[in-house]
Amino acid sequence: MPEYLAPGVFVEETSFRAKSIEGVGTSTCAFVGMTARGPTTGGVADPLPPLLTSYAEFERYYGGLDDLRLTTGPMPNYMAQAANAFFANGGGRLYVARVLGAGAASARAEIAGSAAAKKIILHARTPGGSQIMNSTTNFRVVFALVNLATTKKLARKQMPGTLVRSGANNATHEFVGVDTIADSDDPCIIQTVSVEVHDSTGLVYEASGLGVHPSSPRNITTIMGPKPPQTRDALTNPVRVEIAGGMTPVEIIAALAPAANETVRVVNLVGGSDGTGAPPAKKANASAPPGYEDALAQLLAMEDISIVAAPGLSAFGDTVAAAVNQALIGHAEARRSYRIAVLDTPKEKVPQDVQALKGKIDSKYAALYYPWVRVSNPLAATDPLQTTEIDLPPSGFVCGVYARTDVQRGVWKAPANETVTGALGLERAISFGEQETLNPLGINCIRALPNRGIRVWGARTISSDPEWKYVNVRRYFLYLESSIDRGTQWAVFEPNGEALWANVRTTISDFLYNEWVNGALLGSSAKEAFFVRCDRSTMTQNDLDNGRLVCLIGVAAIKPAEFVIFKIGQKTADARG
Repeated sequence: MPEYLAPGVFVEETSFRAKSIEGVGTSTCAFVGMTARGPTTGGVADPLPPLLTSYAEFERYYGGLDDLRLTTGPMPNYMAQAANAFFANGGGRLYVARVLGAGAASARAEIAGSAAAKKIILHARTPGGSQIMNSTTNFRVVFALVNLATTKKLARKQMPGTLVRSGANNATHEFVGVDTIADSDDPCIIQTVSVEVHDSTGLVYEASGLGVHPSSPRNITTIMGPKPPQTRDALTNPVRVEIAGGMTPVEIIAALAPAANETVRVVNLVGGSDGTGAPPAKKANASAPPGYEDALAQLLAMEDISIVAAPGLSAFGDTVAAAVNQALIGHAEARRSYRIAVLDTPKEKVPQDVQALKGKIDSKYAALYYPWVRVSNPLAATDPLQTTEIDLPPSGFVCGVYARTDVQRGVWKAPANETVTGALGLERAISFGEQETLNPLGINCIRALPNRGIRVWGARTISSDPEWKYVNVRRYFLYLESSIDRGTQWAVFEPNGEALWANVRTTISDFLYNEWVNGALLGSSAKEAFFVRCDRSTMTQNDLDNGRLVCLIGVAAIKPAEFVIFKIGQKTADARG
């Protein structure tokens, strides 16, 4: 309360209403896995993944649908396919945590200078084997020297280090001050460098107006260096440039100059590989690339994520699939993470195999989906060696269905009986009898239903606890917990008395009342739908002495009508009721 020390009129602002709670988002997803290129996630120096709102953005940062190039042979790019499926099925916000296969290598190229030690080295910013036209080239970099005609007056205003062609012999030299441009050097030509970087999807990065002197504000080794001044350059540019041997700016320009019969200098980076196999669970040492557990740990800092999955990692076999599923479950169960894990079964499994897999996992924070989904292969149009259809892990599609259901109905609605957009078929048709054995175990089936298309036909978690049997109940409580957590931070360190308790009760009651009005809670009245208690009945004197405010909240969650039963019997014509 302010002090009043002198007579006068004092006007103060005050509040007569309770604080409000805003519901958190529930449809933001995160994928962990291997991509063709892009920033990795999980290392100490790795940037947090950028938010993607379309497949075009995924392609810009992480490459296209081309197969990954493992030393054991090509492997479908399941992460790119899953991202495409996520957005096609209604997803709107996605983070991608890229991890590298074991033994992944970076592409590289060199441009020779005037001496053996003098050279321009081009490195792929991160390891990977993204291809161009199925050749050995990983990235294609095009350098062009741009000549800008100007006057000596304007040339003298350039930054020191600018390269200028002038004089009787039209020689290139460094501009380091007014005296280096003679009065007779008119016109002058300022020389800069433009760069294009191409991968298998085409042009992925370009920069112009680059200088080659260290004092230039747009020096090529700064803009295309290990740590560009703009984060966007680090995310979208897959190639970095290093100048070795103390090359002078004039020597750099000479090395980048095209051949006599060409207009640009083309350099192919080769030697990149996506590795020998599955990514490791954890990084082996401080200098090793991060594993999928490291990437998941870094994602904990991103509070808007509510769904996590690892599309495609189950393709490396049962052992890897089991380890990845356990890592996802542990991540979702982490304290205050407020998210659910969507698990894949390995490919080409029969129902008995899936039952054995389910027998090894149990969590109220995860859901398992089976079988894989068959779609049209977009690579078949340009590569005759590709099959016309390809089987993909279900998690990418299911995460999109989660997001679509949240937006169209609400997180309290079960994400089931929903069509799978893009699906042409299934890796294996699931019969009604087979689902009768899988559904009670918490294995959610995707089925092709007569005249109804391919639909998600299950909404259970893998928990053995009947209280958390359904996905929508689990996700709705995560939504409530996260919303109340973030919406009541104002109460911390407030005086722990009746006024605070009443304010907390009103704040939470108002929030739950809106949830009931929107159809998220069961009950014909608000009293039946929820209760909020925060008073002497929920706190002991010991709680108060130790600074604890205890609020008890109960809600009547709506469970899905999983079994719709109609009882039909015969009656006589004159029977009543």
